[in-house]
Amino acid sequence: MSITREMVLDALALVKLPKGETLLSKDLVRALVIDGGSVRFVIEAETAEIAQTLAPVRAEAEAAVRGIKGVTDVSVVLTAHGPKPRTAPDGPAPSLKIGGHPKPQSGPNNPKGVARILAVGSGKGGVGKSTVSSNLAVALAKQGRKVGLLDADIYGPSVPKMMGTNKRPASPDGKTIIPLQAHGVTLMSIGFMVDEEQAVVWRGPMLMGALQQMISQVEWGELDVLIVDLPPGTGDVQMTLCQKSEVSGAIVVSTPQDVAMIDAKKALNMFSKLKTPVLGLIENMSTYTCPKCGHEEHIFGHGGFAKEAADLGLPLLGQLPIDLETRLAGDAGTPIAAGDTPMAEAYAQIAARLVEGGMA
Repeated sequence: MSITREMVLDALALVKLPKGETLLSKDLVRALVIDGGSVRFVIEAETAEIAQTLAPVRAEAEAAVRGIKGVTDVSVVLTAHGPKPRTAPDGPAPSLKIGGHPKPQSGPNNPKGVARILAVGSGKGGVGKSTVSSNLAVALAKQGRKVGLLDADIYGPSVPKMMGTNKRPASPDGKTIIPLQAHGVTLMSIGFMVDEEQAVVWRGPMLMGALQQMISQVEWGELDVLIVDLPPGTGDVQMTLCQKSEVSGAIVVSTPQDVAMIDAKKALNMFSKLKTPVLGLIENMSTYTCPKCGHEEHIFGHGGFAKEAADLGLPLLGQLPIDLETRLAGDAGTPIAAGDTPMAEAYAQIAARLVEGGMA
């Protein structure tokens, strides 16, 4: 009998915290990895002080998982968002440094437990690529997929804001990175590592090294799909991802505007040169409907991206309208796909197409 993620979470759901909540209700379980009969996970408290009080909870969680039939080994790490100060005899707390020259690899590979990597790209900025990435990740999670979201837009990370979390990831040893969780999605972004107003001023090698770290050093756990929100353009980050990882496919996002479509074609050409299959196109800001009179206006043009998809023989996965609620939800840190609205249903349909096509 194979051990499933659901079996482990069901066991952990019964483990109570000192104030009566459970590990799952407080969303403290991170980096759950199941490898045969071995189960590993992290209990991440809000502060080092709280973590000190959870030693009995850690022991109870370990015992609960050991009680699952077929489990032969359990490893539970207790950590906190902020590093616990250490006394002089123990030495300094682990210091995690992001950026630097990329490490040599024998060939493209994916993190252990990650079944597929799905890149979301665009030729230019401002077309809503990060909004699509965040909402698509949440929509896939709502359909039962185990989803990770990597914000690879090093210069302009927006996933922390859109997903409503901006805590610094823990690093028990200064090398391993424990990702964050929000809305059922496992998250990593350079935005978690730097101050929100601090500019990242790096040359290409630093970018490539940071991306390699965020892919290979993060404890992603078991994922059906890792969505990578790429920066605009066709540069170092895109090349590093497609050459250093086994990317299953890419989605290109664009508005119907002619200028945006020119750059979207460049993104399509880039993925072709990097031998990364394009799984489909998403047209964002497709139309606008006045909430007062119901008049529909095609602000950025109409039909061009659908024609491009047809000419290339690629699926048009969705046409998403300009929507005020989507913008408000993203600014509030709760993606629109997490709710129950027509826009949430639109993202659910795109997610369903990916699942049905074996893409996620």
